[in-house]
Parts: sequence; C-alpha cells; structure tokens
Amino acid sequence: MEYLTQNWLLIIIMVVLLIWVVSIYNSLVSYKTQYQNGFEQISVQLKRRLDLIGNLVDVAKKYMEHERETLTAVTEARAGLIQANEVAQKNPGEASAMANLASSQIALDNAMGGFNLKMEAYPDLKASENMMQLSEEMTTTENRIASARQGYNDLVQKFNEYKKSFPNVLFTGVFGFGVDALNLEFSESMAQLNQAPKDLFA
Repeated sequence: MEYLTQNWLLIIIMVVLLIWVVSIYNSLVSYKTQYQNGFEQISVQLKRRLDLIGNLVDVAKKYMEHERETLTAVTEARAGLIQANEVAQKNPGEASAMANLASSQIALDNAMGGFNLKMEAYPDLKASENMMQLSEEMTTTENRIASARQGYNDLVQKFNEYKKSFPNVLFTGVFGFGVDALNLEFSESMAQLNQAPKDLFA
C-alpha cells in the first residue's frame, strides 16, 4: 500500500512538472508570436511609405529633370529598403535582418534629405497639389511607423525578459529560444522617436 502511494505521488509530481514545463514553452511561443505580429505592423507601414516615395519620385521627375543623380539615389535607396523589409519579414527579431533593415532605412532617410534640399529650388513642385498630398500622407505614415516600431520593441523586450528569467532560462536553449530577439532602432534617439515627424517638405 505504501509502495502504491509513493508511485502515485511520483506520478503526480511528474505530471505537475510536465504541465509547468509545457506552460513555459507555450508562453515562449506566445511572446515570440506577439513580437512577430508586431513587426508585421511595421512592415505594412514601411510598404506604404515606400509606395508613397515611389509616387513622389514619379511626380518630381516632371519638375526635376536636371536632378537625375538625386532621384536615382532615392530610387536605389528605396529598392534597398524594399529588399531589407522582405528579408526582415521572414526573420523578425533576427539580429542581421534587423540591422540590415535599420541601415537601409537610414540610407533612404539620407537620400530623402538630399532630395528635400534639391527641391527647395523648385517652388512649383513644392506647391503642386500632388506633392502636398504626398507630404501629408507621408507624415501620417511616419507617425504610424514610429508607433508600430515602439509597440514591436516593447514586445521584443517582454520576450527577452521572460526567457531570461529564472527558471525559464533553464529551458530556453532546449526549446530553441536561446537567441535574443533584436529591437528595431533607426538613427533617432528615444526622445525623437516619441515625437511626431515634421512635415516632409516644411
């Protein structure tokens, strides 16, 4: 009788441990899914921004015939960010994908900075209805990107904190969650990130 009691006690302990370990695994999967979904929101807004920039270059070509080098720089940087975004979509949180996406975003921002400087010499372009509408849509999209990126980074932090906490850390490597997810940081500071973008052509 005592032997049977010990066996039952051992079985209960094993079942409780199994449930506990499964719970840790399920939580890791849930946190990872959350930050991956969070990145999808960034990706959607980046695609919208890239479409708008493509439209912007098409409009500008009619006015800036002598600024081919500037327009080419924007087009090439845009193509680089499209490719980086596609790679990052397949591997959200992965270090090299996030670093490549961030550097591609910075390259496009630099190209757009050069474009904005050149455009000062074309008041008719700045005043055109198409360009003003694009400016407004770009500003709205930049706000959405900043908001989505902040949300993604918060979810990445939760995932990383959960998997590093004890006793979860004992199982993360075994379950295939050993590598930290990486935040998506561009060139701005956190203070700048929390500010609404300025009007594109102000």
